[in-house]
Amino acid sequence: MNTHTSSVTAAEPTQKASFSSRFHVRSISGLIGLILVGFWLVISVIGPMLSPYPPNDFVSNTVFGPMSMKHFFGTDYLGRDMFSRVLAGTPYTIGVALAATVAACLAGVISGLVAAAATSWVDMTISRTQDALISIPSKMFALIMVASFGSSVPILILTAAIAYMPGSFRIARSLAVNVMTLDYVQVARLRGESMPYIIFKEVLPNMFRPVLTDFGLRFVFIVLLLSAMSFLGLGIQPPEADWGSLVRENIGGLSSGAPAVIMPAIAIATLTIGVNLLIDSIGSKSVQH
Repeated sequence: MNTHTSSVTAAEPTQKASFSSRFHVRSISGLIGLILVGFWLVISVIGPMLSPYPPNDFVSNTVFGPMSMKHFFGTDYLGRDMFSRVLAGTPYTIGVALAATVAACLAGVISGLVAAAATSWVDMTISRTQDALISIPSKMFALIMVASFGSSVPILILTAAIAYMPGSFRIARSLAVNVMTLDYVQVARLRGESMPYIIFKEVLPNMFRPVLTDFGLRFVFIVLLLSAMSFLGLGIQPPEADWGSLVRENIGGLSSGAPAVIMPAIAIATLTIGVNLLIDSIGSKSVQH
C-alpha cells in the first residue's frame, strides 16, 4: 500500500513537470511566431520608407551581386538593390493576402452562420454552392480568373477570396451548428430573441478562437497561392513586385546561390512559419482551456 502511494506521489511531479515543459515550449514558439508576424506587419507599413535606394533604380553594374554593407541583400539580375526591392514588395505580399483573407473569412463566416441558423432549404442551397466552389482547385481557379480578367490587385484579392471562402464556410457552419444546440442558445430562443441577436451575441463570440485560428491558416494559404501566381508571372505585374515575383525574376541566380533569389524566398518562409507558430500557440491555448 505504501509502495503504491509513493509511486503515485513520485509520478505526480513528473506529470506536472511534463505539462509545464509542454506549456513553456508552446509559449516560446508562440512568442517567436508573434515576433516574426509583428516584424513583417511593421515592415509592410514602414518598409518602403526604409529603402536605401529607389527599388526600380539600377544602382550597380554587377548583376546577382553578393551581400555587402552597400547592398545588404545583394543586387538582382539588372543590378537593382534587392534589400530595397524586398522592402517595397512587402506591402504587396502582406497587404493583398491580408485583404483577401479578411474578405474570404468574412464571407465564409457570415454565410456559415446564416446556413446554420436558417431553414433547411436555405442551408442546402448555400452549402451546395460552396461545395461547387471548393471542388475547383485554387490554382486552377486563379488561372481561369487571370486569363479571363487580367492580372491586377483587385482581381487577385477577389480570386483568392473566392477560392478560400468555401473552406472558411465549412468550418464556420460546423462550429455554428454545434453551438446552436447548447443550452444558452435554446434559452435565448425561448426568451424570444431575434435570430441576428442569437447569431452575433450568443453564437459568434463562442466560436471566435477557432475562427481566428482558421483565419491564420487561410492567410498562409493565400500568401502561398499569390506567391505561386507571381512566380508564374500572373501575380503582381512589373514594375511593382511582391516576394513571389522577386523569386521568379531572379531564378537565373539560383545555380550560383545568389542572395537575390534566396532572400525573398527566406522572407516568404519566415512569414509563413511565424503565422503557423502563432496559430499553433492559439490552438494549444484553446485546448488547454
